[in-house]
Amino acid sequence: MQIPKPSDADKDRFRAVVPEHPDVVVKPMFGNLGAFVNGNMFAGLFGPMIGVRLSDADKAALEAGHQTLPFGPEGRAMGGYVGLPEAWNGDEEQTAEWVEKAFAYVATLPPKAAKPRSSKK
Repeated sequence: MQIPKPSDADKDRFRAVVPEHPDVVVKPMFGNLGAFVNGNMFAGLFGPMIGVRLSDADKAALEAGHQTLPFGPEGRAMGGYVGLPEAWNGDEEQTAEWVEKAFAYVATLPPKAAKPRSSKK
């Protein structure tokens, strides 16, 4: 499986639309970036594509009015995430609006439990 690499411009665009909030953490994931709140990812970058995790109602509204994309590797899209329309790559305001909706939704979810460290013998 080939994982696309984002350009520096893609990474800058992603960081620009992620809300500035003390609970938000942006970190690398497989050569791309993910934005997390309480340990749960609410937005990710996969090559040039930004994907978001939305409530069912917001996801349905987005998909009904716009040409969204599967988010993640071809044939193995990440469940619960939707890729924002490619046409929005130059529209920071519209992209930021949906990333903010994803943040607001995921912030309501229970914090992700830390995985116990395995002891190597």
